[in-house]
Formats: sequence, structure tokens, C-alpha cells
Amino acid sequence: MRIAAGLIFAGAISLCASGLAWSQTSATKSAAAPQAAAPQGAAAPAPAPAPAKATCANPNALGIARVVEIDTTGGPGFGFEHFKQLDFLRDHEVVLTFDDGPWPVNTPSVLKSLADECTTGIFFSIGKHATYYPEILKEVLAAGHTVGAHTWSHATLTNKKLTEDQRKEEIEKGFSAVKWALGGVSPAPFFRFPALQHPPEMVTYLGTRNVAMFSCDLDSFDFKARNAQQVIDVTMKKLDKLGKGIILMHDFHKHTAEALPELLHRLKAGGYKIVKMIPKAPVQTLPQYDDEILKDAKLPTVSSRPVSSVVQTISE
Repeated sequence: MRIAAGLIFAGAISLCASGLAWSQTSATKSAAAPQAAAPQGAAAPAPAPAPAKATCANPNALGIARVVEIDTTGGPGFGFEHFKQLDFLRDHEVVLTFDDGPWPVNTPSVLKSLADECTTGIFFSIGKHATYYPEILKEVLAAGHTVGAHTWSHATLTNKKLTEDQRKEEIEKGFSAVKWALGGVSPAPFFRFPALQHPPEMVTYLGTRNVAMFSCDLDSFDFKARNAQQVIDVTMKKLDKLGKGIILMHDFHKHTAEALPELLHRLKAGGYKIVKMIPKAPVQTLPQYDDEILKDAKLPTVSSRPVSSVVQTISE
């Protein structure tokens, strides 16, 4: 892994000696701390394993060119679609981000494609999905990726029917659910608004919570794609025009999982380099929402879980 030195923008970004340092430390601290009780009627998920620093078996892999550590004090924003202050990426540098997981088949497929290229991304998990599939989210962390949050239920926070308290609950309960799914390991204080809709009062609130906000520089529009090739074509066309950027994708979607091996190959062929973003410190979840997850957000039963969570075809 090559790690460039000397990058600081407005106190928000600094280089880290190891891309796994924060996640390993957090997992170690969590393992030492007492585990909270599980939601009623369900056992608490086992603690997430500490990411292992593995050597890359692929000599031609895309890899990770640079690791940056983010000081989230005051809630910095990233992604030029909404935030213009922190232009930290160099020419032909990209950050891969994935929303809406974890999800069966698709998220593991994304993880395999990233592992094959010895590279990394940021996963913005929906809280409910984290409680459906904690074992998949633990795999994300164990592989060395950065895990953030994407609200509890993917509610659009600009919806005027939501009160301010309900908007805050969506944010905080999402982080608490991800923490629960990771076996008590606090995720990164990285947050992405659903539909990239940023209500000003919630931007201010996240600033008081020292949570970094992520928009994007280019949207793959994979949720609109008819097939994997369209995901690749749209993403590369936009990226070649911009020359760098934070890329928004969804590990929830089948076409994204199918597109990723070729997309990573195209990035390598085009001279693009992957930047890994990690936080200086984990998010500090709020006890009232941790308790709410434990008490009220019970793990879904057979009657309420999605079919894909209960029944999966393993052979035909």
C-alpha cells in the first residue's frame, strides 16, 4: 500500500499510517467492553472481528493509493454536488461509496470484487438492513472497509411530515442500529442523507454531533440502470469528464454488483487510483437510541423479515 504524506485541509483531513488503524482499535476496545443485551427475543450478534491486514495476492490489483484520516469535528461535508469547501482529491483519485446495504448476495458480491482488486470503499448502511443482516455487515468491517450510516429506514429527511425529533431519530437510530449489528463496534461518524436531500437544520445538527456528511461528486444512477453495462458506461463517462471524485453506488442493487468487476478494471486501465477515507475517531452514539434499538427495534421475526432474509436458493 502506498500512502502519500502531507495533506491537511481546514483541519478536516490528515494522513494515517495505516488504513486499518482506527477499525482495529475500535474493535479491540469493543471486545474489551461488556456487550449490551440483545433486542427482546433475539441474541446479540457476536462482536465484529477485527480487520486483518492482508497482503494482496493480485500483483496487478487496483489497490489503495492513499489513506486519509478525517477529523469530523464540526461536521465537514464531502462531495462537490453539495459541499464545495474540501477539495482534497488529486487528479485521477476516486473514493468508492456504497449505499443501502447490507443485503444478501449483492453486498457479498461487491465485497468479493473489492477484495479481488485489493481495494476499498465506504459503506453507508441503512439501520433496518443492518438489523436484518448483521453477519453481512460484520463481513464489511472485517474486510477493512469503512462503515457509516444512512438513516434508520431510508426516510427522506426533507419530508415535511417528519418533525425535527423524528429526523434526529432517523439519524441517531441508524447509527445505533449499525453499532448493534457490528457487535458493539461504533461505526465511522460518516453519514449520507437519503436521496442526497439535506435539510439545513439537520446539516447544523450533524455539525453539533461531529458527524461528517457525504454527498458525491458523481452519481452512477445505478438504481435507474437497466443492466450492468449501463452502470459502467454512466460512471466512466462522468468520471472521465471530472477527472476525479467521490462515486455514489448502491451495494443493494444487483446491477451494481454485476458491474463492479469490470468497473474496477476500467478504473485501473484509466489510471485512476483509490483513496480510502477513515475517521480520526468513531461516532459517539446516544444512549437513548442504543436503548431504543435494544428495547423496541427487535430483530425481525419470520413474519416480518423480507423473504430474502428467510429463504435463499442454494442450488437448483
